[in-house]
Amino acid sequence: MSYDLVIIGGGPAGAAAAVFAARAELSTLVIDADKGFTRRAQLNNHLGFPDGITGPELVDVGRRHAEVAGAEWRQDSVTALEASDDGLVLTTESGERIEATDVLLATGMSAKVAEDAGIATIDGTEPHVKTVASVDPTGRTSQAGVWAAGTVAGTTMHTVVTAGDGARVAINVISARKGERWVDHDVLPKPE
Repeated sequence: MSYDLVIIGGGPAGAAAAVFAARAELSTLVIDADKGFTRRAQLNNHLGFPDGITGPELVDVGRRHAEVAGAEWRQDSVTALEASDDGLVLTTESGERIEATDVLLATGMSAKVAEDAGIATIDGTEPHVKTVASVDPTGRTSQAGVWAAGTVAGTTMHTVVTAGDGARVAINVISARKGERWVDHDVLPKPE
């Protein structure tokens, strides 16, 4: 199987990235182990939910939104990420090998996939986040074709921020693939 973009991690950063990538007609796969920190959170500060939302609800809504946009979603873990002649190859815990042109790390507090792949990392600044992927201002890592967004890229752990960062980096991936700045804005119909 080959995809334009494989996103590792299905929390707010990964789901937001998947929505933008799928809407831009990139073949998009999210691989999510479903063990993220958001699953244990109560969110009373996430924009759009004035009465709060549980982390599990936010993750499930994010997945649904990504799938409605056209992204595929698989519950699995990535055990290896390697460069190939044609892009990148991911190996999953279930033994599947998946090819991708680009990969976006949205692995929350864990930089293990990045470290195991030899991607440059730096010390984290958030509490309990020891290591993050080193990224440039667009979200690119030291490995060609590999991007990172959200907590693993050094942002704060707040879900509204990680979701926004996932969208921002996805727009940069899309723009790089299409050769021009990508904009995804829908407009309300004019009133009659």
